[in-house]
Amino acid sequence: MLAAAALLPVGSASADPVPPGSGPQAELAPQDSEPQAELARQDSEPQAELAPQDSEPQAELARQDSEPQAGPVPPGSGPQAELARQDSEPQAGPVSPDSEPQAGPVSPDSEPQAELARQDSEPQAGPVPPDSGPQAGLVPGIPLGLPPLWQTDTPDQALAPEVYTPSAEEDAVEPEDAPQEAYDSVEYVDPIDALGGVKCSEETGPRQRQVEQWLKLPVDGEQSAADCRAIRAFQKKHGIKPAIGFAGPLTWSTMQLVTARKNPNADKKCPVRAYRVACVDLDRQLTWVQDGKKVVFGPAPIRSGRKGYGTRTGWHAVYWRHKNHVSTLYKSRMPYAQFFSGGQAFHGVYGNIFSPVGSMGCVNMRLAEARRLWRVLKQNDRVYVWGHRQEA
Repeated sequence: MLAAAALLPVGSASADPVPPGSGPQAELAPQDSEPQAELARQDSEPQAELAPQDSEPQAELARQDSEPQAGPVPPGSGPQAELARQDSEPQAGPVSPDSEPQAGPVSPDSEPQAELARQDSEPQAGPVPPDSGPQAGLVPGIPLGLPPLWQTDTPDQALAPEVYTPSAEEDAVEPEDAPQEAYDSVEYVDPIDALGGVKCSEETGPRQRQVEQWLKLPVDGEQSAADCRAIRAFQKKHGIKPAIGFAGPLTWSTMQLVTARKNPNADKKCPVRAYRVACVDLDRQLTWVQDGKKVVFGPAPIRSGRKGYGTRTGWHAVYWRHKNHVSTLYKSRMPYAQFFSGGQAFHGVYGNIFSPVGSMGCVNMRLAEARRLWRVLKQNDRVYVWGHRQEA
């Protein structure tokens, strides 16, 4: 009973509750309330912290979905970046003569063959005759007979040949010589002058200014009686027919040849190397061969490719020599052919090389000079071509 009485005040429902602000409970109240308050704060704080975390990824996803997609970004560095940069860069222009990669003659199975494959795959443009300009209406000053087809310059001469090794018997045969008229220096003149009976032409020629300058005449680009007399005297001296004083393409070509005979490379446009180089000057329509600084062939007049079939400029190498070559389709003869770029070759022709219209891309030569060049050049000898043929 005493024990029960002692416990009564604590568990008695009738006892007044003691406010937490006083008495022994007062000390306990802050202790009880602080953990609960802390718990309440902790329960609420993580939720507040989680809310931004949960919303940020979704917001980021929403932002990414709404933004337009950018294209693939190339690698900023490393070998792939270098490849991307090289692919996007424009291709460099023609290599200057002094930057020639080869130090000497090359193998026919390496660089020239790769270049041939590329060139053969390129589409060929059709020939464009000079239908305008001062040379458009010129005709031979002396009527020329029509040569047979096998003597003419034909389109299939632009095609790369089928390379093979000729037999000793085939190489022993020399090509047929050209008729004498092929060696005649026939000037192309105005149709009025071609009718005959003209002693001194009154017509202004397409090379009037250049011829006047070369002869040290007053340069006005107009034909005069004094001009005609001086031009006619030059034509007679160099066997140009008809010698009527007309400033045509052959007269100007002959003047350039006369100037070049002493030193064809005076302007140093053909690179000097320690080995043979065949130089092809499209500006002056001349070719020569130099071994170091020594000229061992030429200069000789040429006819290079017409518009649409231009002779390719830059470095090449003689990759095939065929003394008795015949073109594929039209069976046109190309004697003493020395191929250096696809279907383009040095070779002799049986007609006049001084016509206003160029070749199909080959370097045409008078047959006797093509024969001499054959004896000078060898397989793998280098060829350097520069300049531009003046059509009109």
